[in-house]
Amino acid sequence: MKLKRLVAASYGHFSVDMLNASLAMVLTSFSGVLDLSVSQIGFGAMIYTLAAALTQPLFGILADRWHGRYLGALGLLWTMTFFALSPFMPSYPALVACLTVGALGSGALHPAGLLNASTAGGRRPTTATSIFFVSGQTGLALGPVLAGVIIQTIGLKAGLPLMALAALPAVILMTTALRDPIEDGHARAKSPVAATSSGGSTRKRGLIVGAAFVLLIALRSTTLQSFMMLLPRYFADLNYEPAVYGAMIGLFTLAGAAGTFAGGFLGDSFNRRMVVFLSMMISVPFSYGLLHGQGALLIASAILAGVLLNIPHSILLVMAQQLLPARKGMMGGAVLGFMFASGAATAWLASLLADQVGLGPVLTALGFVPIAAGVCALVLPSTRQPALEPEPVKTPATPAAAD
Repeated sequence: MKLKRLVAASYGHFSVDMLNASLAMVLTSFSGVLDLSVSQIGFGAMIYTLAAALTQPLFGILADRWHGRYLGALGLLWTMTFFALSPFMPSYPALVACLTVGALGSGALHPAGLLNASTAGGRRPTTATSIFFVSGQTGLALGPVLAGVIIQTIGLKAGLPLMALAALPAVILMTTALRDPIEDGHARAKSPVAATSSGGSTRKRGLIVGAAFVLLIALRSTTLQSFMMLLPRYFADLNYEPAVYGAMIGLFTLAGAAGTFAGGFLGDSFNRRMVVFLSMMISVPFSYGLLHGQGALLIASAILAGVLLNIPHSILLVMAQQLLPARKGMMGGAVLGFMFASGAATAWLASLLADQVGLGPVLTALGFVPIAAGVCALVLPSTRQPALEPEPVKTPATPAAAD
């Protein structure tokens, strides 16, 4: 395992997602200054996420072409710059425009970082990929906590540039550690689909599995992204202080990092579709507890909902990359982009509905959506992911070996 490359990619992922996770806190803080509605907060979050998501396949192609170099560091620096400028925007359209342009840097870093992380793992790409995503989700967890404390303490105009500047060491590390082109020993591996496809029945089965796979991603992202984007406003409406509900969102997201790491192990060790199915089904009561619980129940629900909703994450990403092993950057960018885009779009639709019927009922209903995602998981292949063949170890020839 190439530890230096993995650490650099993971640190960059941590830094950019720390800024990304602050978006809901930033928009919520601006709601008092600019008199924003719930739907305007949701729309701003959707535009930001779509800009970062829909460009990821294109940046993934570029990451493949550049062999993982330069793109991640440039992307992080770009996002930092516009994040630092955002509190000085005079109006809602200017704020959304500034944040959206900055989101392109996040779109560049994710596929480049994923490509570097998975290839840095050598014979253990799933473990390396899980570490990469855990680092990002740790940033997602700490982002709302830091943003809440900083905004409450020194305000937006001083706080956001300070948060952006804190990511500069990651830019430096990525620039130095990722300057050599990656060498992926598994780039020529055959796709499991190509290796097993034969005849019309297989093609039809593939289409059904593909449709279920896409729907599963969209349904899971609907609940997860809506919670991430709208829970700050939900808790603010319940008269929680920014530091308090920032900490609660951070706890939910940090638990998600543990779920992502656990999902990588469980997906390699047990029946894959049952891991996804059970995690989705069991998440429902804890999502309800996150919205309606108090005290210890609220804390426990935030932790368990975060873990369970995120268990499928690394399983789905590695499955997608196996389809085109020679285009890992493109496939990783495409699936990540769809995860973010579908979640952002449905979160915005949820915010529109919340303006009409209230945020509480909408989020409560979204807590039951993972049931449908679990049903989709039953259509996926039931076996564990096939392990990559170990790389041959070169040893001096012996007479016995020659025979």
